Amino acid sequence: MIIEHEIYMNRPTRAEISIPNLINNFEIVKSCVAPDVKIMAVVKANAYGHGIRRVTQELLRAGASYVGVAYLEEAKYLRKNGITAPILVLGAINLEQIPEFINNDIEVTTSSIDKSMAISKAAGELGKKAKVHIKIDTGMGRIGVQWYNAVKFIDTTFSLPNIEVKGIFSHLAKSESDKVLTGKQLSRFEEVLSYMQKNNMIPPLVHLANSAGVINHKDTHFNMVRPGIIMYGYNPNGYFPEQEWNGRKLQPVMTLKSKVSYFKVCPAGTGISYNHTYTTKEQTRIVTLPVGYGDGYNRLLSNKGEVVIRGKKYRIAGNVCMDQIMVDIGPDGTAFNGDDVLLFGKMGDCEIPLESLCDMVGTITYELLCDISSRVPRIYID
Repeated sequence: MIIEHEIYMNRPTRAEISIPNLINNFEIVKSCVAPDVKIMAVVKANAYGHGIRRVTQELLRAGASYVGVAYLEEAKYLRKNGITAPILVLGAINLEQIPEFINNDIEVTTSSIDKSMAISKAAGELGKKAKVHIKIDTGMGRIGVQWYNAVKFIDTTFSLPNIEVKGIFSHLAKSESDKVLTGKQLSRFEEVLSYMQKNNMIPPLVHLANSAGVINHKDTHFNMVRPGIIMYGYNPNGYFPEQEWNGRKLQPVMTLKSKVSYFKVCPAGTGISYNHTYTTKEQTRIVTLPVGYGDGYNRLLSNKGEVVIRGKKYRIAGNVCMDQIMVDIGPDGTAFNGDDVLLFGKMGDCEIPLESLCDMVGTITYELLCDISSRVPRIYID
């Protein structure tokens, strides 16, 4: 076991990160793409809450060729922690940051003529070449030049000095649910590539597929794919725990646990937590857990979320506090201070799928994973 956040190493609330599960999921990605297709491991947002440094190290060891992040700061953190693999910042850039990209050998997304010109100018002043990936908007409506306006953008970017075009990419908007739109995006992207092919401007890397593209749309793979959520154990198509790819099932990488910190007997009619949204119906046993929305356990799980203590499921009693939650284990329930508590994931024979919590609060796995705060230590289990 390795704990990344040493300052919180003795906290009873912790996120256990299974390295074997992470590698299992990466192998699923590998099995879905051709041997010559590179894999960019997307580790933005602290590797979707799992710990960017260790996860990046493990995925590179497993065979990832590239690293994808959202912001320059994430890329610089990885460089400072010994990651030498190519890193692409997938998001839009602020012009004043360009020299830091170049000096740290971090690849830049260019999404307009003005940005390409600014990158070229900064690289020239530094006496270096900037490595860029051209971003085309084929239907996401986020960043990138619209596919129908791409020619001038591409021509200008390739004509500028001090720029090495390493790749071109776009992003799928509904690849988990809409084959028609995905087909349109693919056609638009291919239209741009056709122009580049005719003019001998195809860069070394062409990438379009996200997690859902990897498993649903082989024709979007080109020569590099960008898996994200699937590597962390979640199917972008929905909750299908029995689905297999070449004999493997996705395995959630994170398990969130805590421990019982307090136990008391409360008479009938006792209000629990802020605003007394829960009142005991009979004399019962209430346990307190040292975890709350300050740790990323969503407040919308108040009176809804379930936990497992000593092999039994119990519902949260009252509002989730910033640092604590209470659980009614009933008049005959058994719990002791220090007992392990499952918040989501697997513990022994018991399971609370993260998807079930998402259904309760009306969100997606990505959000709940990313919400787990830095004061929750990540404990890596090999």
